[in-house]
Amino acid sequence: MNTRPLLVTTGVVVVLQLLLSAWAWVQLPAGVPVPIHWGINGQPDGYADARLALLLTPAMTLVIGPLLAVVPRFDPRRENLARSATAYLWITGSAIVLMGGVHLLVILAALDVLVDPTRFLGVGVGALFVVIGNFLGKTRSSWFLGIRTPWTLSSDRSWTQTHRVGAYLFMAVGIVSALTSFLFPPEVFFWVLMAGLIGSVVILFVYSYLVWRDDPEHRTL
Repeated sequence: MNTRPLLVTTGVVVVLQLLLSAWAWVQLPAGVPVPIHWGINGQPDGYADARLALLLTPAMTLVIGPLLAVVPRFDPRRENLARSATAYLWITGSAIVLMGGVHLLVILAALDVLVDPTRFLGVGVGALFVVIGNFLGKTRSSWFLGIRTPWTLSSDRSWTQTHRVGAYLFMAVGIVSALTSFLFPPEVFFWVLMAGLIGSVVILFVYSYLVWRDDPEHRTL
C-alpha cells in the first residue's frame, strides 16, 4: 500500500500546528497554565505549562501519523488491506486532521478566545465517524482496519454484512452526536456519543456472530 498521502497529510498538519504554536508562543509567558483537557461538562479539567501545551499535540501527531503509515506492512492480510487502501487512507487521514483541530482548540483556549469546546469537538468527532461509516462497507478482511470480531475474521460473509450494517450505525452516531453538541448541554452530547458507541459495538458483535453461524463456508474458531 502506498501510504505517502497519509505522510503528506501528517506533514501538512504538523507544519500548521507548529505555525499556530509559534504564533501563540510569543503571546504567552512561560509557566502560564493552558487547558489541554475538558470534562463532560465542557469545562477545562486538565492544564499544562504553556510551552508543553503548544508542543504536545504536534509531537503526538508526528508520532501517530508515521506509525499509521507503517502499520499496513505488518498486517497478516496485507493484500486485503491494500485493496482497502482508499478507506484506510481516508480514515487515518481524517483522524490526523482531527488532531490538527484539537490543537487549534488548545491554541484558542490558551489565548482566551471564546470557543465552545463541546460544539467544536462534536463537529470534529461527528465528521470523523461519518467518514468512517462512509468507507467501512468498502473494506476487506484485515487485522488493522474494520470491525474485528472472531466471527468477521473467520467468515467473509460475516465481514461484509457486518460492515454494511456498521457503516449505517457509525454514520448515524456521527450525525446525531454532531447535532446533539449544538442542541443540548455538553453532558447530553457525551452520553449520546457513549450510548451510540456502546450500542453499536453490542449490535455489531452479536450480528457478526449470527451471520457467521449461518454461513456454511465459515472457518471454525
